[in-house]
Amino acid sequence: MPDSNPLLNWEDFPDFPAITAEHVLPAVREAVARSTAELEALEKAAPATWHGLLVPLERLSDRVSRTWGLATHLHNVRNSPSMRQAYAEAQPLVVEFQNRLGQSRPVYDALVALRDGPDFPFFSQALQRAITLLARDATLQGVGLDPDRRERFNAISQELAELATRFTNNVLDATQAFALILTSPDEVQGIPEDALRLLAGKARPRGHPLATAESGPWAVTLDLPSFLPFMQHAARRDLREQAYRAYVTRAASGKGDNEPLIRRILVLRREQAALLGFGNFAAMSLARKMAPGVGEIEALLRTIQDAATDPALTDLIELGELAAAGGQSEDIQPWDVMYWSERLKESRFGLRDELVRPYFPLPAIMQGLFDLIRELFAVSIEPVPDVPAWHPDVTYCRVTGGDGREIAGLFLDPYARPEEKRGGAWMDELHGRSTACAPRGRDVRLPVAYVNCNQRPGLDGEPSLMSFQEVTTLFHEFGHALQHMLTTVSHGFVAGISNVEWDAVELASQFMENWCHQPETLARLARHFRTGEPMDKGMMDKLLQARNFRAGSNALRQVSFALTDLALHTADPAGLDPVTMAHDIARDILPLPPLPEDRFICAFAHIFSGGYAAGYYSYKWAEVLSADAFGAFEEAGLADPAARRALGLRFRDTVLALGGGRHPMDTFRLFRGREPDPAALLRQEGLLPRAEDN
Repeated sequence: MPDSNPLLNWEDFPDFPAITAEHVLPAVREAVARSTAELEALEKAAPATWHGLLVPLERLSDRVSRTWGLATHLHNVRNSPSMRQAYAEAQPLVVEFQNRLGQSRPVYDALVALRDGPDFPFFSQALQRAITLLARDATLQGVGLDPDRRERFNAISQELAELATRFTNNVLDATQAFALILTSPDEVQGIPEDALRLLAGKARPRGHPLATAESGPWAVTLDLPSFLPFMQHAARRDLREQAYRAYVTRAASGKGDNEPLIRRILVLRREQAALLGFGNFAAMSLARKMAPGVGEIEALLRTIQDAATDPALTDLIELGELAAAGGQSEDIQPWDVMYWSERLKESRFGLRDELVRPYFPLPAIMQGLFDLIRELFAVSIEPVPDVPAWHPDVTYCRVTGGDGREIAGLFLDPYARPEEKRGGAWMDELHGRSTACAPRGRDVRLPVAYVNCNQRPGLDGEPSLMSFQEVTTLFHEFGHALQHMLTTVSHGFVAGISNVEWDAVELASQFMENWCHQPETLARLARHFRTGEPMDKGMMDKLLQARNFRAGSNALRQVSFALTDLALHTADPAGLDPVTMAHDIARDILPLPPLPEDRFICAFAHIFSGGYAAGYYSYKWAEVLSADAFGAFEEAGLADPAARRALGLRFRDTVLALGGGRHPMDTFRLFRGREPDPAALLRQEGLLPRAEDN
């Protein structure tokens, strides 16, 4: 019965432990049926007021998106064969409903009438944005197509959704399937003790229940908490090669080969764009983004490429020299880069991962992050016990404003679980802020976010000890969460991160990363987990100096990915070889070309199963915004608490509060007083030429 389905009947939080795969399909059927009935009633009523149209429209949309969003979340963090099957069976119902809603001519006509009507200029800016964007999205969902074209458009939408799910599952399966079992001390030479404990833990469920860090066996897997430390520290070059080749060929062979899926996805995206009158999928994608066109994006990326190329070549030369001095007679290969980069970092900065991690225990980092958020934005975040979650390691936190009133909530899922949880780090929402969808008896529904990471769990009774990269990743995802949670917009269609242009959505996240590199903040964060002693100033200075270590190489890698994405989505897919195209672009940009068998795009989930199709450039585009926004704090004086607080409140009241309720360029101007300057990013990354070189 629907009344007993825990996916459907909840207000503040679902009963996560009670939800099983068997609940997914009935819940989605019920949500879609109820919302479809309400949509039909709305179409017949043809309301002429914004309240009569948008309030019921938001409620019926929210019912499906909230139910499906919860199912998607569990599919990502508690994956299983039964969950996959349920998800695959329910997904077509959701896609069909979304197309039905987006292609409703009566709703579209009512939106256009409101947009073009005499009262529109008197609506709030958020309401104007909601109406305008809903009408735009209806056009992009095919509301203007004739019946035959609409039927084809919808069939493409269904197939693309199914292909994206298969793509994700293939990557997850390939990541889980590989394990390099090591049995002798020689094979793990150079690997730090904490990483050995992790690798021994990986071996236990793989047929070695007595594995220990000291005597092994050890299992190297392809999830990043295992793969990265192995590639950075394992002295055995032949074993690094074996792991690297497995990593860059994930989901690239056998039944789980994603290359045929990629080819099909590109063909379908091109066809769908053509149905709507666009020359290619990139043009259709940019209709929803901040960037004005592909040309402007490529110009920014080429500017970064020009600035980064010489530093990246220098990076490669330095690695080759260090490897030769270390006894490697062969030229640098891709499986050498992380290893010798780590040795170069150690020699230049005296930094080794096992020396840094003890200063970044997760509980203390969380408290430091919460303290910073309170000081900058005048909000408090506190863990709350006894809120049921989907795993015992998950923590729920309550967010309160300066007056002590609750304004939002957040679930944090910090640890890798490669057997059931997708890789990477991401933020998502349980639900957003909304007056239309407020629970009975309340004025507004408060937003609740998920923050998901994949760092190593604590070992042997110790807390999770984080790498500095994991610390910045956590700050990054909290930036997204803050934009979701601190919104003051109450129209759900444009509250928080909803309908923020994709290439601006990384502004808040990358802005928060900058604080990890601010000396005062870092000094407060970095304390030894056993003694509480602060990190030695010399080590902290080196950590800060290392920010732009290999900045040229890192920038070129992102430029290569972004240009590959744009090329795939502007080229004619007929006869296109996606792997060859990716290789050609990489060879043109990167100092060290990829291996001939490299199939990284077969695991490029961002653009084939995530939201970054023809949008991977967004990271660099938004880095310009975030670097320039943080520049305001640098100009005002980071050591001045009053100036920091004043600017923090302004950032909260613009970027974080307005969300999708204003165009991101307008929001940026409100905060910064001008348009963004691309030089801010090059300056931050140390890639601007010195004045005397000009």
